[in-house]
Amino acid sequence: MEGTEAALVAKFQALFPHLDERQRRLAMGAEARSLGHGGIRVVARAAGVREGTVSRGVTELESGEEPLGRVRRAGGGRKRVVDLDPRLRSALLALVEPDMRGDPMSPLRWTTKSTRRLAEELTRQGHRVSADTVAVLLREEGFSLQGNAKTIEGAQHPDRDAQFRYINERAKEFQAAGDPVISVDTKKKEIVGNYKNAGCQWRREGDAVRVRTHDFPDPDLGKAIPYGIYDLSADAGWVNVGTDHDTAAFAVESIRRWWNGCRRDAYPASRRLLITADAGGSNGYRTRAWKAELAALAVETGLEITVCHFPPGTSKWNRIEHRLFSHITMNWRGRPLTSHDVIVNSIAATTTHTGLTVQAELDTTVYATGIRIGDRQMEALPLERHAWHGDWNYSLRPEPFTHVDDAPDPFDQPSPDLAWLRHPALTGLPPADWDALITTLTALHENQRETDLTKRRGHRPRLTAPGTGRRPVLTLADRLLATLLHYRHGLPQVAVARLFSVTPETINRRIRDIRQLLTAAQYTVHSTDTRLTTLEDLQDFATAAGAISPPEIKTASC
Repeated sequence: MEGTEAALVAKFQALFPHLDERQRRLAMGAEARSLGHGGIRVVARAAGVREGTVSRGVTELESGEEPLGRVRRAGGGRKRVVDLDPRLRSALLALVEPDMRGDPMSPLRWTTKSTRRLAEELTRQGHRVSADTVAVLLREEGFSLQGNAKTIEGAQHPDRDAQFRYINERAKEFQAAGDPVISVDTKKKEIVGNYKNAGCQWRREGDAVRVRTHDFPDPDLGKAIPYGIYDLSADAGWVNVGTDHDTAAFAVESIRRWWNGCRRDAYPASRRLLITADAGGSNGYRTRAWKAELAALAVETGLEITVCHFPPGTSKWNRIEHRLFSHITMNWRGRPLTSHDVIVNSIAATTTHTGLTVQAELDTTVYATGIRIGDRQMEALPLERHAWHGDWNYSLRPEPFTHVDDAPDPFDQPSPDLAWLRHPALTGLPPADWDALITTLTALHENQRETDLTKRRGHRPRLTAPGTGRRPVLTLADRLLATLLHYRHGLPQVAVARLFSVTPETINRRIRDIRQLLTAAQYTVHSTDTRLTTLEDLQDFATAAGAISPPEIKTASC
C-alpha cells in the first residue's frame, strides 16, 4: 500500500490544481472504489483530507445522478443579502425613484446616484450592502445607465410641417431643372490651439496627446468659424474657415467663393440658385444685411437666388448638419486643432463611403459688425416674397438696385433741427475754432470709449463699419452745445433737456461727460453777462444776436 499511496500523492498534486471542489471529491471517490477495502483511508491520507470527504465522493458516484454542471448543489452557499433583508429592494427603489416611490424628499434627490452613494445611504439606513450588489439589484429591476434624450422640441410653429413640404417641393423643382440646391449654415466656432478635442484616436497605451488644462482662447491664434455650403445634388461640401466674425457679409462671401471656386463650371447653364438655411444666425430670415448681400451677389453672378428658411427651432433638420458637419466632427475627433492649417486640412480630408467630397479654404478677411440696413434700402432691393410665408421664402432677382445711404447723422455734427445753435453768438467760437474743438473732443471721446469697452470686454474691441450701429440720442456736437448753453449762458438743465427732447437726467450725465473731455482738452468755458432762464429767452437772444432764425422751440415737457 505504501507504493500505491505514494503514486496517489503524486497524481493528486498534479491533478487537483485544475479541478474544482466537487471534481476533486469525485476523483478521490473513484480512486477509493478502485482500491477496494481500506481504499478510503489510503486516499484520504494521500490527498490530505478527511475520510468523510472521500466517502462522500464514493456515495455521489454510486448514486447514479446526472452531472450537476455546477460546483455546489442548488441552494448551496451563502444566502443572498436581498433574501436575508426583504426590505432592501424597496429601500433601494425609494432612493432611485423618489418621484414615483417612497419619500419625494429622498436624501439623494439632488446628488449623483452612483452605486457607491446608494450603497452608503442604504448602509446608513440599516441595510448593509456593497456597491456591486446594488448594481446587480438595479439590473434585476430593469435599470441601466441612461443619458438625457433630446426629444422635447418645445413650441412648434403651426406651419412647421407645411414649410418642410414647401422646401421639399422647391428643391425637387430646382434639381429637376438641373439648377443647384445648397444647404448652408455656420458650424460651431472652434478655438485654435493645443486644446482638448472630444473623441479618441488609436495611440500607444499611455501615450495620449498632451493638451492644455484650460480652454482659455489664445489671443494670438484666435478662433475658427467654419461656414459650410453643401450641394445636395453633387454630395459635395465647401467650407470657408473665417477668423473674424460670423456676419451676413461673411456668410454671403462664403457662397460667393463656393460659386466662383468650383460650382460655376459644374452648372454652366444655370440661372437660378436655391439656398436652404436656418431661421436665425448670420443667414437668418430677419437679418436684413443677409438679404442685401445676397442681392449684390445676384447682380454679380446673374443668378436669381431663392432662399427658403427652415422654421424656428428646426435647425437640426438642415441637411448640412447630417451630411457634412457631422462627418467633419468625426474626422478630427481626438485631434487638437493647433492651427488654422490643421483645421482647413482636416476639413478637406473629410470623406464618406457614399462619396462625399469636401473643399476648404481659409478666409482671413476682417468683417465689420453692426452694419444696419434701413427701410429705404430694403425697399430698393429687387426682393420678391413668395405667396407662402414671404418672411421665410423669397427670391432676389439679378437686377441692379439703388444703394441708399441710411447712415445716422455724423457724430460730430448737431442734430439737423438744432444746427442754428452753432452760431458764434451762442457758442463764443468762430467756425474754425468750433471745428477744431469738435475734432479734439471726438478723438478724446473715442479713446475713452474704446478703453472702457476693452476693460469691460476683456479683449480687443470689434471692428465696426463707420456710421454703423445705433444712432446716439445726442451727438457729440449736441452734448457740447448743451454744455455751452448751461455753463456759458446759465440756461437751466431742465430747459436744455426740453430743447433736446431728452430727460434732465440724460442732460446731466452728458454735460458731466463733456466737462471731463473739456478738462482733458484744456479748454475753459467762459460765462457771459447775459443769463438765460427759459427757452423763450434763448430764442429772443438768438434772434437779436443775428443768428439764423430758429424754428419754433419745443416747450412741452418730454
